[in-house]
Amino acid sequence: MGWLAKVLKGSGHKGQHHGKNQDRICDEAPHSEDELKEQLDIDHAIALSLSEQDQKGKKSIDKEPQSEEYKQLARAQTKEDEQLAKALQESMYMESPPRWETENIFQPYPFNFPSEYRICALCNTEIGRGEFLTRMGADWHPECFRCHACNLPITDGEFSISDYRSYHKLCYKEQRHPRCEVCKNFIPANSEGLIPYREHRFWKNKYCPSHEHDGTPRCCSCERMEPRDTRHLLLDDGRKLCLECLDSAIMDTQECQPLYLEIQEFYEGLNMKVEQQVPMLLVERQALNEAMEGEKNGTHHLSEIRGLCLSEVQTVPTISRRPRIGANHQFIDMKTEPRRLIRRCEVTAILVLYGLPRLLTGVILAHEMMHAWLRLKGYRNLSPEVEEGICQVLAYMWLESELYTASGSDVLSSTSSSSLSLSSSSSSGTSKRGKRSEFEKICGAFLKHHIESDASPAYGDGFRTGWQAVDKYGLKDTLNHIRLTKSFPEVVG
Repeated sequence: MGWLAKVLKGSGHKGQHHGKNQDRICDEAPHSEDELKEQLDIDHAIALSLSEQDQKGKKSIDKEPQSEEYKQLARAQTKEDEQLAKALQESMYMESPPRWETENIFQPYPFNFPSEYRICALCNTEIGRGEFLTRMGADWHPECFRCHACNLPITDGEFSISDYRSYHKLCYKEQRHPRCEVCKNFIPANSEGLIPYREHRFWKNKYCPSHEHDGTPRCCSCERMEPRDTRHLLLDDGRKLCLECLDSAIMDTQECQPLYLEIQEFYEGLNMKVEQQVPMLLVERQALNEAMEGEKNGTHHLSEIRGLCLSEVQTVPTISRRPRIGANHQFIDMKTEPRRLIRRCEVTAILVLYGLPRLLTGVILAHEMMHAWLRLKGYRNLSPEVEEGICQVLAYMWLESELYTASGSDVLSSTSSSSLSLSSSSSSGTSKRGKRSEFEKICGAFLKHHIESDASPAYGDGFRTGWQAVDKYGLKDTLNHIRLTKSFPEVVG
């Protein structure tokens, strides 16, 4: 074992003086074979010894048993890590609070989603861990969930949705639930949950169906029902007139003369001049009815008479002074005077009901003027369908010319453009009024529809037959055919 002691000794020495040993080995190299062999064995033993020491050091570190203090410290660290992980998890995932029957719309905590994924549907910002609402498939800040009508936050448990927009229930009812324009109440729903109501085709006012049978008065011109909060004006003959129709209403005979002259110019433009000067009077309903009873060959139109072309000698009370509005929305101080009509030709006078808007008064005047023209031109013994029908055609043509001239841009129908040949004087007379108001435009469309859809045989069927004949053959040829055959020309195809 002497060589081993030399190895260990050499190993310690070499570890301290490695550089010097290197020099010594080089300087003192063995000269004999035995010495050389011995030196190689020593070097191999040194290398083997160093390798075994390294392996022992590693094994001693790996297999060194852990102390009890070390194990307790490890368990404490593991428990602390678990508590920290649990706290972190609870900060990210929290349970939803219980839902009560009253359904509190505020939810203090999110449900099943991390806060970084809960975005407000309105402001598009993160909601975080504060109060939020879940409505309409999205999340909201409480102050962001607002009514589309009033723009105030919806804090009630109930709300309404329409077109993907939220409303307070009352706001939705105010906006979407129809309100009666007569009684101003919400129109009630029926047993099936539907809301039945009536709506005027032209004026678009909605009202309860019950008002059609409860005596609610209508305007004598536009036929709209009287609202509870805006009373119509009461005329002396019992008729009611709304405030919008009153704006253009003609109230006395003198006031109506310019319109009468315009209609005479309209007839002249059609080469149908009325040669005689026919008096025109505005009268009350009672005077018109009495004059109608005294007329031998008059034609009644339903229960309301608005105009009359007299042929008999009569005394008629006419309105000579415009009335004024007194208490209770009633006209007062209307002055009338008796007017004895003397027959100088086939026509005695034209009577028109007072208190009607200008367009309606003009339609009545144009109709009665055609009666006068037919009688003065010798058209005798015509049937009511032919005479009233062709008179309605002329009234309809005048109305279209008025609406066309006032609009300045509308296009006449093919019928009116082919049959109307207005003179420049007639056109200038109607254009002085300028563009009409929205009310007058609707009123004109309403009057046209009233003529077109009249259900009576004389005024309705007669107009439609006469209008087709004028559209096909023109006004002049249609009138010539009536003179010869006392009927309208047949329209084929």
